[in-house]
Amino acid sequence: MKEPRVAIAGATGMVGQEMMKVLEQRDFPVASLRLLASERSRGKSFDFRGRTIDIQVLDEKSFEGIDIALFSAGAAISRKFAPIAAECDAVVIDNSSAWRMEPDVPLVVPEVNPGDTFKHKGIIANPNCSTIQMVVVLDPLHREFGLERVVVSTYQSVSGTGKEAVEELKRQVAALDRGEPVTSEIYPHQIAYNCLPHIDVFQDNGYTREEIKMVEETRKIMGVPGLLVTATCVRVPVFVGHSEAVNCQFKKPVEPEEARKVLAGAQGVVVVDDPSGDIYPLASDCAGKDPSYVGRIRKDFSAANALNIWIVSDNLRKGAALNAVQIAELLLD
Repeated sequence: MKEPRVAIAGATGMVGQEMMKVLEQRDFPVASLRLLASERSRGKSFDFRGRTIDIQVLDEKSFEGIDIALFSAGAAISRKFAPIAAECDAVVIDNSSAWRMEPDVPLVVPEVNPGDTFKHKGIIANPNCSTIQMVVVLDPLHREFGLERVVVSTYQSVSGTGKEAVEELKRQVAALDRGEPVTSEIYPHQIAYNCLPHIDVFQDNGYTREEIKMVEETRKIMGVPGLLVTATCVRVPVFVGHSEAVNCQFKKPVEPEEARKVLAGAQGVVVVDDPSGDIYPLASDCAGKDPSYVGRIRKDFSAANALNIWIVSDNLRKGAALNAVQIAELLLD
């Protein structure tokens, strides 16, 4: 697969558009690119490497002659069309939640478990955005100190919901600035100047599905089935960039400076940590960039062998499009 024929399902969405951008920026050796979307996108076209590519309507024949199919069209579309693409001998890299916890589907973050990529049976799952940026940071610490427990609170941007949520935040901010009432269509409450402790649907145990994803996906990616993980996921009025406050406890003693040294040498991680100079990762600085940024690394004085850390990353790139393209790069000869 030296120059694969690539398809993007969900090409008109925010992640689909970012996938195109990442393919171009990383000089991925695309022999041909097929852009797929729903009927309402018929007639649209996009530029890729100096060529104009028309959107094709996604159907059962869309994956004939395709080698790699990047999916970002939602779980229902993935459940229907990913097996069809795999039957056409395409390798599917799916950004939805549809296949992540299936036992025979690898869930891959290339910096953490690249070898799992090659266990696929036609479908590879791309993890949840908030999970990806966290495990890139936690895995090198786990390998050095033995991770035992994780408590994470997320502060997730509206682009994680999609273009409509971005537009809703813009409309609400403008309305409030004019002194006008706001309407909420995408979220159950006003998101402008607000924080919503509610991402995805609530489960019977009181957790949201987003929070359960972070628990289950972290265990699967890192290969630690019994890892103790708990999460609270919050939507915040930020356009791009998820932030996370993570409390992590280890088997071995760990000092902040030791953790900084380990993370400074970790793939996909950039340490931004100098409290004396008000230097720490910010969502406003990560947009359009690839790494997981980590700072505020400090001891948790309330528990043995524990640290508090702050992680920030662009949810559209490493949290979705970049991670998918990195998986595709592993498939190249």
